[in-house]
Amino acid sequence: MTDLSSKSTAKPAPPTTLFLFGAHGDLVKRLLMPALYNLSRDGLLDDGLRIVGVDHNAISDEGFAKKLEDFIRTEAAGKVDHPEGHGLNAELWASLAKNISYVQGDFLEDSTYAALEQKIIASGTGNAVFYLATAPRFFSEVVQRLGASGLLNETPEAFRRVVIEKPFGSDLQTAQALNACLLSVMSEKQIYRIDHYLGKETVQNILVSRFSNGLFEAFWNNHYIDHVQITAAETVGVETRGSFYEHTGALRDMLPNHLFQLLAMVAMEPPAAFGADAVRGEKAKVIGAIRPWSVEDARKNSVRGQYTQGESGGKTVPGYREENNVAPDSTTETYVALKVMIDNWRWVGVPFYLRTGKRMSARDTEIAICFKPAPYAQFRDTDVERLQPNYLRIQIQPNEGMWFDLQAKRPGPGLKMANIELGFAYKDFFEMQPSTGYETLIYDCLTGDQTLFQRADNIENGWRGVQPFLDAWREHAEVQSYKAGEDGPEAAKNLLARDGRVWLNIG
Repeated sequence: MTDLSSKSTAKPAPPTTLFLFGAHGDLVKRLLMPALYNLSRDGLLDDGLRIVGVDHNAISDEGFAKKLEDFIRTEAAGKVDHPEGHGLNAELWASLAKNISYVQGDFLEDSTYAALEQKIIASGTGNAVFYLATAPRFFSEVVQRLGASGLLNETPEAFRRVVIEKPFGSDLQTAQALNACLLSVMSEKQIYRIDHYLGKETVQNILVSRFSNGLFEAFWNNHYIDHVQITAAETVGVETRGSFYEHTGALRDMLPNHLFQLLAMVAMEPPAAFGADAVRGEKAKVIGAIRPWSVEDARKNSVRGQYTQGESGGKTVPGYREENNVAPDSTTETYVALKVMIDNWRWVGVPFYLRTGKRMSARDTEIAICFKPAPYAQFRDTDVERLQPNYLRIQIQPNEGMWFDLQAKRPGPGLKMANIELGFAYKDFFEMQPSTGYETLIYDCLTGDQTLFQRADNIENGWRGVQPFLDAWREHAEVQSYKAGEDGPEAAKNLLARDGRVWLNIG
């Protein structure tokens, strides 16, 4: 895991040919190319980096580079920056663009891979990274063909790596099959399963905050923590992704990857060292310790929701079933809330409540750690009937930072208390460069640091954790409705209320 802000210690990544499969897709133009531009801005890319788009559409090298430039200049201007001001620096882009080329080819044709080999030969370096920014159905096919063509064979002088986007499988069985496919043609150290949540500075800071500050470790356990809430709320609907979402749903889209990774960061044991194997080993162990609910318990400890027509951003928006490419009687969930338990020494008895949804009241991704009340309240004979719990809130987006809630006495003769927030926002202490969240991840891939990438056992343990819910919902597919602009169905409140707890407000 590399701190990109530390330019004095971070060296440019070695010369590499970076192949972007699915070059005409949104991921490449919206996120990957702006991220590469930002890395170039920061002096973290070698002049020998070659960027090769791979897709079936016909376009020239120059046309492909110009298409990317036009998009970044108009629609992704806020994702890039340079010292002279906002927008695209012509000189900097020209330096990057001269090394951009394109290969037209079918992902399933051997001739495409022969053309890729020629690109590597012409590059002057044997290093190559294959980034699969494609539909998941191509993952196995592309990897098998890369292996069969010899493009994954490494030498002491040259590495070969494959980056795979989510979703990594659709359940435990398909995830295991995909892992087996990958490992049949390359080693684990060549596989970079990417989760863009782990590229966010605030997510990386969870580990730093936990393990570099001695005060946290003393109370980071079931003796002091009552429960943990992890929220990923979005205001957007499915928009143009209706057909994808119909086959995926909120749980598959968010839980075994994004939210479980946040859970792992909070709940993992201190690693023996801050290296890839140690960190990933501890994350895999804690995800593997999630209690395997029975089907009945999984149904009881989960809520599925689907948004209906409502108000969002001051406008009336359609319900999920009225979105494009969505079945009029769809039972796909756009909201999910789960209660999970971690069966290990540190966390026994501490529930973790996870929720994610679309068309909610605010955009908000945060972890809220609720502490147990003081063991003895000395305020029996006062107006203070009950003490409010203390929370440590770690906000991932939009306002990155950490806040600790404390109770303090209001000035005056009576005993009245107020909740005080102690904490910091990143933007108040650090210069926050415009970022897509992929900069650190791409750089780490080019330099061979796997700390922020998921290992096979972590992926499979994540699917084991959600498989009981998938099984329960297969038997009972009913969804509860909530209006767009609301924070999920009423049943989600009951999930906590029956335990004597409440969700924190979103936003």
